[in-house]
Amino acid sequence: MCWADPGCHLPYRRRVPFKPILTARPEDGESIPLLVWRLPAPMRAISSAPLGGGIGQREWVINATVPMSYARDDPHAHLSALARGLGLDGPGVGLLTGVDVTQRVAAVDGAAEVWATVGLGAPILAAAEREIPRQPTPGTINIVAFAPVRLRDAALVNAVATITEAKAQALWELGLAATGTATDAVTVLCPTDGPAEPYGGPLSPWGARLARAAHRAVREGGSRPKIPWSER
Repeated sequence: MCWADPGCHLPYRRRVPFKPILTARPEDGESIPLLVWRLPAPMRAISSAPLGGGIGQREWVINATVPMSYARDDPHAHLSALARGLGLDGPGVGLLTGVDVTQRVAAVDGAAEVWATVGLGAPILAAAEREIPRQPTPGTINIVAFAPVRLRDAALVNAVATITEAKAQALWELGLAATGTATDAVTVLCPTDGPAEPYGGPLSPWGARLARAAHRAVREGGSRPKIPWSER
């Protein structure tokens, strides 16, 4: 099903509403939370996730909490197994985080939607010349974003850059001398049909909406105290 998008004032633009479902899976004798987006229709996606990264058509997204002791070197296989356990078929996107995903933050700007899990235990400057030690604190910012219009490949890439810039702005406003963490990931979803938007930068209509929503989600999530799930 599709509804007209009142936020864009153009009749051809459509949006497919969907929300993540909070669930849990049994693992090592624990019940560990994860978020699942069961997309109502296959969508175009760009992602830097360990599972389903790149550009292509995707049918679901998961963002799974893992203990801070997580040391598997096959996150792709682990996420694939989690997807099978949830009955998810077809290609999808899988994300991991030490953050308790029950603390996810949602933000909307117009018809652009963003969900973020924000861990700031190990913030870094991307261009800093230093080694990055492992820290036993939640240090991953995962962002899942949705634009209700089809974006060209270049616009998808541009949208990831724009969202990342908005994240860095939020961290600066939170008083952190950081651009993110070493394990951050971004996923952007959009419809597979309809006229294609050529741009996703901060001065483009949808890039600007995605940026504002991402900024709001990261800033709100970063302002909350965080306790790693495995320490609860």
